[in-house]
Amino acid sequence: MNKIAVIGAGTMGNGIAHTFAQNGFKVNLIDISEASLKKGIETITKNLDRQVVKELLTDSQKNETLLNIIPLNNLESGVKDVDLVVEAASENLTIKLEIFKNLDTFCKPETILASNTSSISITQIAAATNRAAQVIGMHFMNPVPVMKLVEIISGYSTSKATLEKITSLSQKLGKMPVPVNDYPGFVANRILMPMINEAVETLYNDVAGVAEIDTVMKLGMAHPMGPLQLADFIGLDVCLAILEVMYDGFKNPKYAPCPLLVNMVRAGKLGVKSGEGFYDYSESRKAEIVSAQFS
Repeated sequence: MNKIAVIGAGTMGNGIAHTFAQNGFKVNLIDISEASLKKGIETITKNLDRQVVKELLTDSQKNETLLNIIPLNNLESGVKDVDLVVEAASENLTIKLEIFKNLDTFCKPETILASNTSSISITQIAAATNRAAQVIGMHFMNPVPVMKLVEIISGYSTSKATLEKITSLSQKLGKMPVPVNDYPGFVANRILMPMINEAVETLYNDVAGVAEIDTVMKLGMAHPMGPLQLADFIGLDVCLAILEVMYDGFKNPKYAPCPLLVNMVRAGKLGVKSGEGFYDYSESRKAEIVSAQFS
């Protein structure tokens, strides 16, 4: 697999495109929004610049990486001749089903279709296509160029050959692929999101403040980032969406989102991306956080 298409130029999409391009793959970065594409390329360029400053890359490698990425806003032309598509659109089932239905029509018969979903069933996504054996989950962690883990999720009909190809490909990216089965939240978020939700409940019940909760988890449990700050970094809307998928999938009240989290999302307090969540984030603070992730 030499030619890749990444759908969605947001935080995860541009990180995935960056990672593939840096490892020599030709990447079509696809988004219906010209503004999102422009911002995505700008983000990749800034993150490559940080890697150059830290002497993780040379200027030549940075330029080669950027030349490997072609921004496009037309899905059909962007995926017609690729070997792998990685979908990194909104964590919304309806949107994903529509994308995969179109991909099944537009892509070559042998193309593998992967989703970066953090919680939605790969089996359900695959059902929108006529190539369920070639549909798989590739759940990258944020920031993608730095984090080593990729959860590889096989749906009910995903073939062994597809799993082996994606596992090998992930290793070529310098990642550690970990195979998991297709249940709501998979492994990472099935464990992480209840912890974040419980931290929000602890704040909601006035047991302690934001900084105090995060400090306990950082100093007492050796977490590099407290759960409330991590929720801000992930996006409170994303956290809420994942919890809702698990609550709906398991019908277990332990996955029910805390009312405080629900209200914050309704109020548009989504974390770093909106400038305010459990913490306040100025533009300079955003840059500081991203820079720290690439150190």
